[in-house]
Amino acid sequence: MIDESIIRFEEKAIFRLRSLYQKHGYLPYKMSKFEEYDLYLRNKDFLVSDRVIAFNDTNGKLMALKPDVTLSIIKSGVDTEGTKQKVYYNENVYRVSESTHRFKEIMQAGLECIGDIDIFDIYEVISLAAESLYQISPDFCIEISNMDVVLAVVNKVCDNRDFVTKALMFISQKNAHDLKVLCDEYGVGDDGYQKIVLLISLYGKRSDVIDGLDSLGTDFNTDNIKLLAKMLDSSQFGDKIKFDFSVINDMNYYNGFVFKGFIDGICRGVLAGGQYDNMMKKMHRTSGAIGFALYLDRLDEIDNAKDSFDVDYLVLYDEGTDLFELIAKRDGLINGGALVSCQNQIPQKLRYKEIIDMRRDG
Repeated sequence: MIDESIIRFEEKAIFRLRSLYQKHGYLPYKMSKFEEYDLYLRNKDFLVSDRVIAFNDTNGKLMALKPDVTLSIIKSGVDTEGTKQKVYYNENVYRVSESTHRFKEIMQAGLECIGDIDIFDIYEVISLAAESLYQISPDFCIEISNMDVVLAVVNKVCDNRDFVTKALMFISQKNAHDLKVLCDEYGVGDDGYQKIVLLISLYGKRSDVIDGLDSLGTDFNTDNIKLLAKMLDSSQFGDKIKFDFSVINDMNYYNGFVFKGFIDGICRGVLAGGQYDNMMKKMHRTSGAIGFALYLDRLDEIDNAKDSFDVDYLVLYDEGTDLFELIAKRDGLINGGALVSCQNQIPQKLRYKEIIDMRRDG
């Protein structure tokens, strides 16, 4: 039997997530550690970090340690009308850590649904994202936006490409001040500015947010948003899922519904996902797609009390110690469920709860 006390927190999460995804018909996806560097170079804006570890293969081709999984799944798949490819993964990716600013091997989990995507698939993926976070902590929330709605509002105010790009950045920051400066710069009147500010303020209870969308009076279709909201009303974690139209992903890659997930006690989002049909088109695919990634390295920020010690007991011995007594003491502690380290002296960085000194002069 495996002693779960020695399994790291993120490793336990992986086992639970595998079981969850398989129950919903998602198949495991495995890939090589390496991918052609050009794939990441052409899509660097899609990556969490655009810094990639590259090297020359024996045939001279420039390769990279994978910083992302989704791009490889898109590249390796084929479009088959009327079908959906549903896969999940837990892979180590290699990129610059936000905490250390150095390259790090990071365990990442996620899933992708690719094919003829419909509203049920969107609902299922968002629901699985919520349940994934619940497997880690019951204190979580998911915030959903819709890129089509946001772009419809912004483009109606001003369809200048530079304006739209900058406005999306300020919307994601909920930065009304700089948005006002931007509107003045491009000759957007107060009515247009107020529409975008109203969009930024749309957050919280789904029914209230939908009422706010209707009050914007633009021409976009909200039927799918209303249907998704109704479906989430009956979801197990519906009360943890909010609408927030300041959630923005790169419009060159994402469309439709996008979302982010947060866990109490972690200052950054730990989950991100959405529809990425635009990414599919860029890679010459005709299918739709939606998925999410869970950044397990950020779980280090959770205050996990049992990880504060490496072992329960540090047993010290020397040449004067009765070795049979040492063995009996060690085995008794281990059989009682304790973690034990036997040493001749106290290691500098070992974290222990208690010392048992069996040295001759102890």
